[in-house]
Amino acid sequence: MGRLQLLPTLQWEFLTCINSNPTPKSSMGLTPPKQGSIRFKGEEITGKEPYLLARKGIGYVPDDRRIFADLTVGENLEIAARSSETRFARWDKERVYELFPALKEIESRKGGCLSGGEQKMLAIARALMGNPELLLLDEPTEGLAPMLVRSLEEQIKRLRETGLTVLLAEQNVRSALRLGDRGYIIDNGQIRYQGSIEELRENEEVRKKYLLV
Repeated sequence: MGRLQLLPTLQWEFLTCINSNPTPKSSMGLTPPKQGSIRFKGEEITGKEPYLLARKGIGYVPDDRRIFADLTVGENLEIAARSSETRFARWDKERVYELFPALKEIESRKGGCLSGGEQKMLAIARALMGNPELLLLDEPTEGLAPMLVRSLEEQIKRLRETGLTVLLAEQNVRSALRLGDRGYIIDNGQIRYQGSIEELRENEEVRKKYLLV
């Protein structure tokens, strides 16, 4: 792994991969890289504890969601709330419910009783309650039916309007191509391609070699 720069900007980004991708976990300090470095806003953050990275403005949505099963939807959100003085509009329960209206309807339901799609929404909403400058989304569409995937995509797209930078690790190539502005293809820990989504769509050789589309 080389140097990874995490820079919050108005750029909406996604990262798509072929094999299992540790980038979001490494960026959040859960699986520190064996070599290389990670910098956030110019600061070296390699190996720092996840709670310290959360305070610096990095939010993380794991692929297995990790919601609190014994807490209600509302309680899951409240426990993650963190104030922020960033340039971005602040997230609270009311604003999260505007993005995910379905969650408001099940606010009193326990996390363990939610469907897979509802848990995905709650995991993203919970991360937003921390008011991050950079949001790491790890395989958000994994395990969802096609109809739920498209619905979740529309909700994720709405985050563009907030100016939030999103790093999306996704093996669902078609979904990633629909969501991103810029893409990186990682294979066996190496970046094999990087460029705009438009360039990636036009590069038939790269798509056939790595993405099979």
